[in-house]
Amino acid sequence: MLERNRFKNKKVLVLGLAVSGFHAAKLLHELGADVTVNDAKDLSENADAQELLATGIPVVSGYHPTDLLDDTFSFVIKNPGIPYSNEMIKQALSLGIPIFTDIELAYEIIKAPIIAITGSNGKTTTTTMVHEILNLNRQSGIAYKAGNIGIPATTISKEALPEDDVVMELSSFQLMGIDTFHPHIAVITNITSSHLDYHGSREAYVAAKWRITMNQTPEDYLILNWDQKELQELAQTSQAKIIPFSRKEVLLQGAYVKEDWLYFKEEKIMPVEAIGVPGIHNIENALAALAVAKIKGASNQSIFEALAAFGGVKHRIQFVTEIKERSFYNDSKSTNILAAQTALESFPDKPIIFLAGGLNRGDNFDALIPYLTNVKAMIVFGQTAKKLKDIAVQAGIETIIEVEDVAAAVPKAYQISDSGDIILLSPACASWDQYKNFEERGDVFIQAVEGLLEKEKEEA
Repeated sequence: MLERNRFKNKKVLVLGLAVSGFHAAKLLHELGADVTVNDAKDLSENADAQELLATGIPVVSGYHPTDLLDDTFSFVIKNPGIPYSNEMIKQALSLGIPIFTDIELAYEIIKAPIIAITGSNGKTTTTTMVHEILNLNRQSGIAYKAGNIGIPATTISKEALPEDDVVMELSSFQLMGIDTFHPHIAVITNITSSHLDYHGSREAYVAAKWRITMNQTPEDYLILNWDQKELQELAQTSQAKIIPFSRKEVLLQGAYVKEDWLYFKEEKIMPVEAIGVPGIHNIENALAALAVAKIKGASNQSIFEALAAFGGVKHRIQFVTEIKERSFYNDSKSTNILAAQTALESFPDKPIIFLAGGLNRGDNFDALIPYLTNVKAMIVFGQTAKKLKDIAVQAGIETIIEVEDVAAAVPKAYQISDSGDIILLSPACASWDQYKNFEERGDVFIQAVEGLLEKEKEEA
């Protein structure tokens, strides 16, 4: 890892406060940068903004003053979610100012080897699996997790030592803002069309994901889903050692499934049925995670114990509870069609009451129809409600109900359910039409289910 500090005595604009911006500003200040923060929201009552002001960091809020940004600035560190069409970003680009996300900033000082994980789906689960495996029976150091998983990499960048590992979940938004970032191990769980409203095209989205390997060398590793031909073709453009994983074919140079067991190369690791979370997608996540673990020298016993005990990730096909033999699952992290397909496939032999809907990004939901064969009822909400009702009709689903939101969907689903049913929230859409984020949407679902449970206890 290079010892460097590009930011000392340089003027840096942090665009967008939020959690990542707050910690980026603090770290830049410690590195000796001349930092200014700008956010379109009014931060006059914001505690984080007040803390930055108290340390001497200017905070300009309530609007984006393009005249603030001139050629005396050396860098912009932007919130990953801010699009490149933003007026301040366009101003920076016109001035030739490099634009980074906090991942690049954190890399500046991280001394530990980095394991970087991205993908359209499964990256949070895979990141968590790797984190848990690497911390089990560890002899020295610890494995940190950071990045898109909700822990800014800048918060652990000073703590991580050479004997540690930093396991980073990275979004396409974050990867757009890297320059020298160099993971020793990179993982791409899968790629499908996603966030096209941000990137403009599928090609641009895939290119953003592929940046994860752009600085890797033949001494590094790139773990890829070999069941996707697109990733096989892209693999030829990486300098890293390719480690493939597949659920469908035997790959003696990677991780694979054979006779219902997980293998790495020719080594039998654990039975598929021992993985602690359901679903075909979690077999793929486990294969990616065990490939990382084997490269890092983890024992088969640690891999087995961690994956068998794995209870899943909140909001990702998360089992909430059972009420009168109805099982409730929260898959609010399902913000695209592929994620919903994956969730529906996780219960092949169970009748499903499917709760879906959200932000209208112009998607056509016809690709869901083949996955609705065991859906007995659909409850839809949000901007995409009509589109989802249309595909439910095409799929021959007899019970189709439109409700206001997730809170209203839960009691309605329970009302029409029978013993043995799966009540599955897997929206297939982003949440921003009604909720701040998918976490809030999932929490509303959980609260509504817990309300049903309390009501049942009172009536018992």
